[in-house]
Amino acid sequence: MKAFWRLLVLALGAGLALQLYFAGRIALMRFIDPESTAFQRSEAWGVAKRTGTLKWRQQWVPYAEISSHLKRAIIASEDAGFVLHEGIDMDALEKAWEKNTQAEERAAQSISRLAEGKSKAPLVKPTKIVGGSTITQQLAKNLFLSGERTLLRKGQELLLTLMLEALLSKQRILEIYLNNVEWGEGVFGAEAAAQHYYRKPAARLSAIESARLAVMLPRPKYFETHTGSGYLASRARTIAARMGGVELP
Repeated sequence: MKAFWRLLVLALGAGLALQLYFAGRIALMRFIDPESTAFQRSEAWGVAKRTGTLKWRQQWVPYAEISSHLKRAIIASEDAGFVLHEGIDMDALEKAWEKNTQAEERAAQSISRLAEGKSKAPLVKPTKIVGGSTITQQLAKNLFLSGERTLLRKGQELLLTLMLEALLSKQRILEIYLNNVEWGEGVFGAEAAAQHYYRKPAARLSAIESARLAVMLPRPKYFETHTGSGYLASRARTIAARMGGVELP
């Protein structure tokens, strides 16, 4: 029994030490720009392992040197309540949960009908709905965490999200996010994306260019080779129409 309590105390101590370590790193981000994120390092390693070369385009630019159009487009597309919530948008999480549950139920019904011989239609696979995560949650995941999807990792993401919101301003969170998010294989940050796709600095991006970059975020590697797709253009127009009402931090 004593061994159990020793192990429990050690586990709690290790967990506390890890949280203090993360809090210290986040506090430093008030003054120091992060050189790279866990996600970037993982992506770079994967590309280097596959191709034998390191593809990495990134140039940090201050918040003021990123087009206000791009800031509004990203908030409109990724997290409409960014300036209002404290890192976690419960309404968005609830909607994402409902959609995931509905997708799982459709898949279960499909299996049941096939098993009973009532349907010859192809099996419906569960659809993983992407959504519910705020910009701060995405930043927490990109900065520190692996891509695995477990309850433990999700709990760590939420803790890191609360730390980011407590220790950094909204403007700083958005600045770090925009300088590190992926916009194609080896293309990280707003400046690299603006140069890669439009041959101009991030400060000069137009409203429609910004909207198109915002559309690319969920699937940057796909859209990197499908920049002329009809969906990209249509979705960009929708986001551009929402941008006027977006409040910036």
